[in-house]
Amino acid sequence: MNLLHANDRAGEYPPSLYAARAGDVPRHPPLDGDTHADVCVVGGGYTGLSAALHAARAGLSVRLLEAQRIGFGASGRNGGQVGSGQRVDQQTLEARLGADHARQLWDLGEDAKALVKRLIADHAIPCDWRDGVAHLARSDRAAGAERDHADHLARVYGYDRLEPLDRAGAAQATGARGFAGGVIDFGAGHLDPLAFALGIARAARDAGAVLHEGSEVTGLTRSARWQLASARGTLQADHVILACNGYLGRLHGPTAARVMPINNFIVATDPLTDFPEVLPGGIAVADDRFVVNYWRRSADDRLVFGGGETYGYRFPADIAAMVRPRLAALYPQLTGIGIAHAWGGTLAITRSRLPYLARSEPGLYTAGGYSGHGVALATLAGQLMAEAVAGDAGRFDVMARLPSPPFPGGPALRGPLLVLAMTWFALRDRLGI
Repeated sequence: MNLLHANDRAGEYPPSLYAARAGDVPRHPPLDGDTHADVCVVGGGYTGLSAALHAARAGLSVRLLEAQRIGFGASGRNGGQVGSGQRVDQQTLEARLGADHARQLWDLGEDAKALVKRLIADHAIPCDWRDGVAHLARSDRAAGAERDHADHLARVYGYDRLEPLDRAGAAQATGARGFAGGVIDFGAGHLDPLAFALGIARAARDAGAVLHEGSEVTGLTRSARWQLASARGTLQADHVILACNGYLGRLHGPTAARVMPINNFIVATDPLTDFPEVLPGGIAVADDRFVVNYWRRSADDRLVFGGGETYGYRFPADIAAMVRPRLAALYPQLTGIGIAHAWGGTLAITRSRLPYLARSEPGLYTAGGYSGHGVALATLAGQLMAEAVAGDAGRFDVMARLPSPPFPGGPALRGPLLVLAMTWFALRDRLGI
């Protein structure tokens, strides 16, 4: 089964807070007939939209093919948190990859956040950016590790935007219970993710890129040029950028072997009018569980709370019932609050938890597997692939050097083995191990 069609109405956004706030989004016409372009981008999320924008700015003719709607996938459904660095902390990267490569990755992470903020400012994207993301730990040991890492970032990287929190500080900053401390990253932030995606789409269109919705790519072959087939047309291109992430399906086997889709779930509550103690400073939060809980207060004063994963094709029938116990464990006072919206989405992970960027065949670029850290990094990945297509692959190659082992088991066993591994780690969360 293709995840593009497993859980959602064809051509419609999921029933999220973000879609409700976006209203009736104008549609882009599907690809119709036979045409050509310098660059074909497959996928209308952050990666693809950023690639289309930056390739068009470089003077290339660009067509983007999206199977459903712009921002339909993880880009329009996620928790909206824009974090610093990579998904893996700098000390671990230094040990795995060496100090020089780790420094380059840190710099690219800072470039990614700066790119997000610059796009918002340059194109007046109304996505409600707010500063501050807290990383909270449940044990004294883990909280101490968070503070040690903050000291390391200040000392080695000159990053001084992290504020340490003790147990009392964590409670005051969040109104949540059960945390021993952590840090607030004031160089990070949060936003409305679908509004951000739609803003990049407008910028790409204004730069000359042609965007097509309802244009699922059903064939990808190469002769003199790349040829892409959809239901109503074909497109020939010198370069192809695959920006499908968790919705890649079987379109490209080498990427599918390294980028595994998983499902995550979010609710948005009724307004928090009677609960001023919940995130009084407007920051977002993520905890230290393997299956992370993450939450923030939206611009219209709701708690947007994400947590819980599944590893098959289907979403649960009652998403709110799945997520509510996680929310109530942290905020008992919200046990009975109304749930206005509940939705699921498919993201993608890699074995290393680092993004997979590759130039796997001449003229074919691919990126994905942001492992829950994709708002900024996916936007940057699109820019890096556009730079590489235009002849400057320096920054792209820094990311492409990352180790990207395939998931074990081959096509038949990758999914079942992932379920076993993830179930074990989720059990560790429940046991507090």
